[in-house]
Amino acid sequence: MSAQIAHAFAFSLATTLMATVVIFRAGDGTLSVTPAAEYDGDEAAIVREIDPFAS
Repeated sequence: MSAQIAHAFAFSLATTLMATVVIFRAGDGTLSVTPAAEYDGDEAAIVREIDPFAS
């Protein structure tokens, strides 16, 4: 997915779940989004974290 779509999806997911989500780059170069609690990949692959509780 494109960076713009990944960010929009991540923001929507974070506010819906009220949980921190991460945008990460997969091994094939694509971007993906998952709740931070479920991410167990390489820290260097994380593009951005979105926290719905941040002020």
